[in-house]
Amino acid sequence: MLRLAAIPLIIGVAGCAGLASPPAPIIAGEAEVAAELVQADRYPREITFPGGVRGLAGLVYWNPAGYRPLALDLYLPPAMMERPPAGFPLVIRIHGGGWMSGDKHRSGPFVDFPGVLASVAARGYVVASIDYRLSAEARFPAQAHDVKAAIRWLRMNAATYGIDPARAVTWGESAGGHLAALAALSCDIEALKPVAPAGDSGSALDVTAAPVSDCVQGSVAWSGVFDMSTIAPQANTVQALSREAPEAPEWRLLGCFADQCRPEQLASASPAAYVDPTDPPMLLIVGDQDATIPFHQTLEMAKKLRSSGVRHELIVLRGVGHGFIGKTPDQTRDANRKALAETIRFVDRTIGPGSPVLPNIK
Repeated sequence: MLRLAAIPLIIGVAGCAGLASPPAPIIAGEAEVAAELVQADRYPREITFPGGVRGLAGLVYWNPAGYRPLALDLYLPPAMMERPPAGFPLVIRIHGGGWMSGDKHRSGPFVDFPGVLASVAARGYVVASIDYRLSAEARFPAQAHDVKAAIRWLRMNAATYGIDPARAVTWGESAGGHLAALAALSCDIEALKPVAPAGDSGSALDVTAAPVSDCVQGSVAWSGVFDMSTIAPQANTVQALSREAPEAPEWRLLGCFADQCRPEQLASASPAAYVDPTDPPMLLIVGDQDATIPFHQTLEMAKKLRSSGVRHELIVLRGVGHGFIGKTPDQTRDANRKALAETIRFVDRTIGPGSPVLPNIK
């Protein structure tokens, strides 16, 4: 059973094999405490979590030409859990950080995010947490290429890791919410497909060669960016993080500034631009006090999905901001607990046991 609790904080990775009483996944009560705890990344190459969930870290999923190898972590259901004939459903988690920072081991106020992902795997999912190129390394659409490369690699290796290739959802927060939605809504869009590195054709990491789809069957976005053309005026309206400077996260991602960006540049990076009636179901969660990404982005996206007849759910968490941070530790904990519980419920209903299998392609 998924647990979140306010318990004594323990430095390191909670839930490692050999701990006499491993803590449950927790949310930091104080931001400075969380910052201290994540200074050292102690996640090993292989780890066993409570209940028998096995974690495999640093699996390289592709080598984009001219860049560092990109890796993901896998969380595998307990060995004693009966594997479905087609394999376990897949959850692909994409981290936030304004496309400028962050990594596959961390998420907002959660101190032990690997423990949270292991708790999801314990329910009968393979969970993949991925890294992607940051905006200082490469401009968009590199990040979309990376996410789709990871989806393809996971399908290419479905038999090895017990994955059902017909059941996959993306899940991300903030910048990761943008990429999770973009991956779900841009199924098989040619311009966003990963490009094969020169000389890598036919290798194990050539994710462009195998006849597999980059489409997914659902998506969860926490506090995402959905329309690059409307975020600047929305930010001004609600006094959110200003988009009036070239160093704003969206403009660093795109390599252009606000209205100096071509309309097609803005549209290519906007999940809202790809919405059509064949899209998979989506869950959108946002805090109504978000001063980093205007919550109007999420409301606007829900309206677009509704007008196109796409099955979706919208949850607005009252009194919390970005990362679902509230005015008190309890408010932060409660909001994140609710977001996580709603995410699990949506994933269970969308790709879990007994859910209808949606097509891989449009």
